[in-house]
This record gives sequence, C-alpha cells and structure tokens, in this order.
Amino acid sequence: MSLLSESGAVGEAHSKLILAGEHAVVYGKPAIAIPFPLKIRATVEVNPGKVVLESLIYSGDVKEMPNEMNGIKECIKMAFQMLQKPLKDIKIRIDSDIPLGRGLGSSAAAATAVVRGIFSFYNKELSKEDLFYLVGLSETYAHGKPSGIDMTAVAGDMPIYFKRSEGGKPFRAIKPLHMVVADSGIIGDTRIAVGNVKGAYEREGEKIKKIIDRIGEIVDRIKISMIDGDSSAIGALFNENHEKLRALGVSNEALDGLVESALRSGSLGAKLTGGGLGGCIIALADSLEAAKRISKELIAAGAVKSWCFSTG
Repeated sequence: MSLLSESGAVGEAHSKLILAGEHAVVYGKPAIAIPFPLKIRATVEVNPGKVVLESLIYSGDVKEMPNEMNGIKECIKMAFQMLQKPLKDIKIRIDSDIPLGRGLGSSAAAATAVVRGIFSFYNKELSKEDLFYLVGLSETYAHGKPSGIDMTAVAGDMPIYFKRSEGGKPFRAIKPLHMVVADSGIIGDTRIAVGNVKGAYEREGEKIKKIIDRIGEIVDRIKISMIDGDSSAIGALFNENHEKLRALGVSNEALDGLVESALRSGSLGAKLTGGGLGGCIIALADSLEAAKRISKELIAAGAVKSWCFSTG
C-alpha cells in the first residue's frame, strides 16, 4: 500500500510467514506463505541535498550505506533511474515492527515499502513487474539467489502457493489458522543455510533429494488441508516438515527446543519458519485462546518474543 500527503508519501508492506516448503522451494518444489501482520513503513519527503536514509541500523547518505545494506541501496538507486529522477533532495525514513534476520521477510518488506513510497512520492504508477524487479534486485544482494517467495508474500494479502518457475498463486483457506510465532533471539542467515543444503546435496545427492521431494509433497497436502479446513492434518504435517528440515541441517538446538515446548503446550504442530539456523518457529493452535496460552508458554521456555494471530 502507498499513501500520498502534503508532507510526503508513505509506502507500506507487511511481514510474511512460510508455512511449509523452506529450502525445497530453491529446488523447484512448492512452498506456502501467508501474510504476518507486522508492518514496515517508508516515509519519503523533500529534504534539500543528498538522498538520505533514516533507519534503526543506518542513518545517512544513501551512497555511503554499509555493505550489508547494498541491496536496499541498489534498489533505491535503480528506482530513481527508472523514474528518471536525480538522486538528491529526498529523505527516506524507515519505521519497522519486523525484527531483522528472523526469517520473516524483513529485507523484502523494507524494499517493497521503500519502492512504493518513492513511486508514490513522484505520483507514478508502480506496476507489479517493476515492483518485483526492484525488490528482486535488493533480495539478490541479501540472499544470493532468492527463490522470490519473500517478495511475493510481502506484497500480497492472501496465502500463496509458490513455485519458482511459476511464481505465487493466491488461494483461500476455508477456516482461519490460529498461529503462534516465537522468536529464538538468534539471527538466522538464509545465505549460509541455503549454502549448507547445497553442500549436503552435492555430498549426499540421493538422500537429500528424497527429503526435498517429501517436503514438496507435504506442501501440497497442507494446501489441500487448508482448503478443507483440517487443522489437525496441518499440524501433523508441520511436525513432519520440521523433522525434514532438521534432516537438512537447518534447525538448531534453540529452534528444536521451542518446537518441543509448543507441542508440550498443546500445539497441533510446530516447525521452524524461514531459512533456519536461528530466527523463529511457528505453531498451530485450535483456537486463538489456545494460541495466546502457547505464546506465553514459549516466552517462559526462552523465546525472546512471541506473537499470536488468526488469519483472515
């Protein structure tokens, strides 16, 4: 979403959760992602001089942004080039509720919000193709060779069934999902996790292929269960998906501990979400009240933060 006012323009995006299919999606298998209602906002306004960025992790000249922010820097520069506007006289302020490095799509959401804000500021229509090109540019710097699921998920408002070769296709679940998200407090690294899976594939090709194939089957069964409204089946599939991710080597002791705590607290199923090696887990509950209870239990079990919500 983007807004225009006398004081400037605002671009917004939300976070995302991958329900199933992490890592297998890189190898052509499907994945399912849903919107997660944590928001990021980019405010774009006139500021004589250089183009400056204000955020929690960096404030200053866009051209002097640190290497770890090269993705958003190149995204901003290319947006101005596409609009045929000089790179000057602008301030971009980013305000975010999305924690960094937790597998929640923070980098894709930031790029989406910034691009929407810049185009809105200049009162230019932003096509889906241009948005995805610019966000994809940013994501390539952040993740190496991203699947594209993050930028598709943060730009939409429905569950998506995603394949790298086909993009994301929205679909509707017949019932809301009552979800818990718990932050391990450990920053994950998608690039390293993807590299680890690639290395395992090169060493143990047949074994890893079977795991990846099974994850693809799990994703398809979760989609069917969402359409049928079978929460118990989804929970059991979450558990199996987590075990497959453990077998790929992308979980860790903290994530496994939170998954076990969620199951002891009455969750229908739980798994890591995102790249792994840190970040968050998700758990499915049979009601929002149960989700709130599980959320509290996960904080007691060591999660640094936890959220619960019901999907639309």
